[in-house]
Amino acid sequence: MISTTSITLGYGQRVLFKDVNVKFLPGNCYGLIGANGAGKSTFLKILSGEIEPDFGEVAVQPGQRVAVLKQNQFEFDEVDVLKTVIMGNKFLYDIIQEKEALYDKPDFSEADGLRASELEGRFAELNGWDAEAQAAEMLHGLGVGDELLSKKMKELEAGVKVRVLLAQALFGNPEILLLDEPTNNLDVASIMWLEEFLIEFKNTVIVVSHDRHFLDKVCTHIADIDFSKLQLYTGNYTFWYQASQLALRQQKDQNKKSEDRIKELKSFIERFSANASKSRQATSRKKQLDKLSIDDIKPSTRRYPHIHFVEEREAGKDLLMCKGLTGEIDGRLLFKNLDLTISRGEKIAFVGKDAAPATLLFQILAGEASAKAGEFRWGVTTHRTYFPKENSLWFKEPTSLMDWLRQFVTKESERDEEYVRGFLGRMLFSGEQATKKSNVLSGGEKVRMMFARMMMARPNVLLLDEPTNHLDLESITAVNNGLINYPGTMLFTSQDREFVNSIATRIIEITSKGILDKLMTYDDYLESPEVAQERARLY
Repeated sequence: MISTTSITLGYGQRVLFKDVNVKFLPGNCYGLIGANGAGKSTFLKILSGEIEPDFGEVAVQPGQRVAVLKQNQFEFDEVDVLKTVIMGNKFLYDIIQEKEALYDKPDFSEADGLRASELEGRFAELNGWDAEAQAAEMLHGLGVGDELLSKKMKELEAGVKVRVLLAQALFGNPEILLLDEPTNNLDVASIMWLEEFLIEFKNTVIVVSHDRHFLDKVCTHIADIDFSKLQLYTGNYTFWYQASQLALRQQKDQNKKSEDRIKELKSFIERFSANASKSRQATSRKKQLDKLSIDDIKPSTRRYPHIHFVEEREAGKDLLMCKGLTGEIDGRLLFKNLDLTISRGEKIAFVGKDAAPATLLFQILAGEASAKAGEFRWGVTTHRTYFPKENSLWFKEPTSLMDWLRQFVTKESERDEEYVRGFLGRMLFSGEQATKKSNVLSGGEKVRMMFARMMMARPNVLLLDEPTNHLDLESITAVNNGLINYPGTMLFTSQDREFVNSIATRIIEITSKGILDKLMTYDDYLESPEVAQERARLY
């Protein structure tokens, strides 16, 4: 167990936390959420002892080990990969180091022998003889191959380093596990392995993540940072979100009778409890949901962008035809002889181990890059808009947000200030924020502005390359819901599994040896033995 008493922290006039009192109990996984800047990562650093609060204290039961996912990729550059993982269990690693120092002594004494005997006993108690095998197994699960285990950390690519540091945090069964964005730089297979690991993990986990599928899969509780406080809620992220939205709607409905509200909330709780899956983590969550009282469900104060795409006109049936398309970058072949036919209304997710082929294909289809060979043809009734993975070139000039957005208005009748401010307001830029300069926007703010531009175009075809990058959970949820309701055609990529699974009606995976093209959901795609066999043949 780890708990806090009266934690208070501020920077200047800004108070991040005030009198936070909370207990995180064994057997539970807590998803730590909050708006951008609320202090999620800072709170994890307070729990780990990296940051001292202005007031209050953190208590960990004596003898319990707190493991943290390290963010400094260069901290272990001179250490072997396998040893880096074992260092995650400091108790065990210190014993190993002391043992080796004793056995290396040229004048090994009787006292040294007694100490070595004591260390050997503690080494065995901590399963030291299996440490290397367990570390290697963990690395395999995270996609780190045998050929890398004896290399120095400095020899690894950044993405692989992150996986090793994650294995380090997980190693040795720590009593308390603190994870800040653990799914970053992981492929789908590694994320699925991590999900199963945490579901079976019997100790305390506190995790920050923008991956909603991951939070839904592993979390028994949500720890929400809001108004400088931290409030615990039973259930996963989807339960918290839908419950808070339901409570907010009820709060706004002044005419609804109290007994009707209670009945609606009870029905909501029962529905979620009945739908809990059979994993240990979800079974625990179901038992807790059954004990919820109506008072436990409160409205959220979060602000969500309003994402709503309207088609100026419906596209024709034949939307896009690609014939023999071949694409390469700097001499590297990304796809060859790509044949593709897309019909009106399809929502197609382009997935795969390598994101580069889909990005190049989207650039070609958007007219921003040229194919090495082949051709493509859009239907004459299509009206397309493109969301690029990299958008910095759109925001180089110090233009006000009003003027930035006004340049994309196509009808003279829509150039007035009220019309443009309406789109800015949907993206949470209200009042004086409309005069903010576009070149100083954060990554998430730039993405919201790109969506305002695209909504104004009223397209019937969307090309979206990683549209949820840089967004907070609130904006991701809003974009997700808006695109589910979009009536047009979508070609998109995303690392957000929930986003892909809830939107896509067709999955395409591009490899250098060919493509996989399946009419199914993403979950079905990942779980299909037939697809797994075809993927193995193409990689």
